[in-house]
Amino acid sequence: MDADLTRRQLLRGSAAGVGLAVTAGLASPAAAAPLGEYDVVVVGSGAAGMTAALTAAKRGLSVVVLEKAPTFGGSAARSGAGIWIPNNQVLLAAGVPDTPAKAAQYLAAVVGPDVPAARQDAFLRHGPAMLSFVMANSPLRFRFMDGYSDYYPELPGGLPGGRSIEPDVLDGRLLGAELANLNPPYLATPAGLVVFSADYKWLNLALVNAKGAAVAAECLARGTAAALAGQKPLTMGQSLAAGLRVGLLRANVPVLLNTPLVDLNVEDGAVTGVLTPTGLVRARRGVIVGSGGFEHNAAMRAQYQRQPIGTDWTVGAKENTGDGHRAGQRAGAALDLMDDAWWGPAIPTPGDPYFCLAERTLPGGLIVNQAGQRFVNEAAPYSDVVHTMYDKNPTAPDIPAWLIVDQNYRNRYLFRDIAPLLPFPDAWYAAGAVFKASTLPDLATRIGVPAAALKSTVDRFNGFARSGVDTEFRRGASAYDHYYTDPAVTPNSCLAPLASAPYYALRLVPGDLGTKGGMRTDARARVLRPDGSVIRGLYAAGNASAAVMGHSYAGAGSTIGPAMTFGYIAANDV
Repeated sequence: MDADLTRRQLLRGSAAGVGLAVTAGLASPAAAAPLGEYDVVVVGSGAAGMTAALTAAKRGLSVVVLEKAPTFGGSAARSGAGIWIPNNQVLLAAGVPDTPAKAAQYLAAVVGPDVPAARQDAFLRHGPAMLSFVMANSPLRFRFMDGYSDYYPELPGGLPGGRSIEPDVLDGRLLGAELANLNPPYLATPAGLVVFSADYKWLNLALVNAKGAAVAAECLARGTAAALAGQKPLTMGQSLAAGLRVGLLRANVPVLLNTPLVDLNVEDGAVTGVLTPTGLVRARRGVIVGSGGFEHNAAMRAQYQRQPIGTDWTVGAKENTGDGHRAGQRAGAALDLMDDAWWGPAIPTPGDPYFCLAERTLPGGLIVNQAGQRFVNEAAPYSDVVHTMYDKNPTAPDIPAWLIVDQNYRNRYLFRDIAPLLPFPDAWYAAGAVFKASTLPDLATRIGVPAAALKSTVDRFNGFARSGVDTEFRRGASAYDHYYTDPAVTPNSCLAPLASAPYYALRLVPGDLGTKGGMRTDARARVLRPDGSVIRGLYAAGNASAAVMGHSYAGAGSTIGPAMTFGYIAANDV
């Protein structure tokens, strides 16, 4: 429902046939038929919403979760579920040399002036307590992602060994019948394997690296053991969403699926409930909006973000269409960071796009623009790569860009879920996502870039690979650059020459994990008006709120860690 739609609308009534009048975009209390009344109404069953609901319930408050989708878990359930929260108990138990001072110094250096210091401090102070609370009130346990560097480890307070954690394996049987309502993952784990996010870097190398082969065998052993025990093992986002949902089941918190937010109910300037298609759900103490981003709303993306942009390049949950943003605006909320997203280069494969992580970093590949020239450090944090694409595209078109690899690369490394030596799917070729040629000039012709320029670029890149020093874009200068690389390649594990025909070009576009702009909030997760005043009774967390990371990205899990933390903060404040 957009602000410029007709102001007076008649919505279909409740199940009992009671009409709901909507005036000026807000529910009229006299006409709305309540579906129930709770202390707290939470919108969205992703990581932010379920953490908020669990926290409120454990405070002794009555809570309901309203979920637009026919499944619970949102984008979190689809994700790898890395979680970035400095100084939490899992990190400290693993011996990570973190301190509050280091974390504050690092976050300030990463975020800069885009986010008030009070919000940064709130995240760092409450994050560890949130994680301990979740572990105490759900079956979730977590593992340190050893070696997954902070994204800017050279900055003051950065840790080359990283601060990211992920959920441990969880038995889906704990959900009972609710398991059928869990949002499926973005990429399914191969049958018979139990795979953690931290395994992914080694699975890419399973054919050429002893540790990679050992990790693959361990994944199979975990899967075999789980099968013999009759378990339904869940990892990554599936584990996170399932574990939070089990916590809500144990706390008797209802999650109402197929129940979208239509609008916020406002009385005397305070938010007092949520209007749904079938009636009003009242909130005695407040509404916490965790409804996700607006990545699947083409009109909003066109309004706020740079072109070209597409709703078919995101891997966010398809129900994320900015419902919370627009309802918040109608209630008076200010919006921030709407131009930005949790970007990453994506290959527009048929069906869902593929969000590239290791593939652009592994040695033997480089990225070029439409002029056949490199324009970025391919191994840089994924959000930075897309920021660069947009910054440079107006004068040196690089949307789409092209990931160029050779047959040696394809012989050695997993690509998405395609094993080494196996061909790319025919459907990828038919969709224009990948091209193949026996020579670089022929490949250049196929993708429409100057042949001489591409050949010159590859020759120059091959020289960097042989010397181990990328004098153009410093690929390999950061510890982060080496996370998804091949330690057998020397002198720089990020760089290997392209010399083995045939050659491949994979189309790259600005993909994302979700948008990161949303309602402006304070350190207590309260939603603010443009003048800085608080909208009473309204809180926001996750991608419905403007990210505490600003325009940057501190490390793996900088989406989910803050989402859960500000959901926790909101529920303790409401």
